[in-house]
Amino acid sequence: MNQAETEQFVRDDRNDLLALLEMRFGGAPQPVQEQICRLQDLNELQRLMIAACNAADWEVFMEELQSGQDSFKLTGERFNPINQQGKEHLYNG
Repeated sequence: MNQAETEQFVRDDRNDLLALLEMRFGGAPQPVQEQICRLQDLNELQRLMIAACNAADWEVFMEELQSGQDSFKLTGERFNPINQQGKEHLYNG
């Protein structure tokens, strides 16, 4: 992959991540959007997309965003999106 292709993949992954956050959580605050737009590592962006898809709530996603490139485990109930929806269903009937 050449430099131009890599840069395009990074831009696409950033846009995909922001779109996922919009769908799951109704968007991201401006400082979070700016932080995501500064990310350059494809692996980190792809890990955050998986976290955005599976995080039980916004706080879990933010923990992953703040954990940086060293984080590699996305397991347990913290990454069960149905878990949070199930709780909301229980509270709202």
